[in-house]
Amino acid sequence: MKKIITTTKAPAPIGPYNQAVLSGNTLYTSGQIALHPETGELVLDNITIETKQVMENMKAVLEAADMTFENVIKSSIFISDMNNFGAINAVYGEYFNEATAPARETVEVANLPKFVNVEISMIAVK
Repeated sequence: MKKIITTTKAPAPIGPYNQAVLSGNTLYTSGQIALHPETGELVLDNITIETKQVMENMKAVLEAADMTFENVIKSSIFISDMNNFGAINAVYGEYFNEATAPARETVEVANLPKFVNVEISMIAVK
């Protein structure tokens, strides 16, 4: 059985999907980009600020499912330019304890929704 997870503290979906789905004890999040949840505007000042907005959006989705970053077991990071990896990784690392950080892949892609620079999705378990 699945439970749809939604929160107004993260951007509303811009297509036929939900922010996250809880199946049993496992949460599957949709990818988050740097949309500000209150204004609906993209936060693209620089890659550090953009990544922070993505992670804050993800934090809100996790919290809506009564979870934290400690529950995350897998992350997928999609970036438009591998030259941004260091800056993205630095911000991402602020949200995890390195000793218990999740498995992860980082993939460079040709384009992302709304032509942003980074999108992150996660799988978490209670």
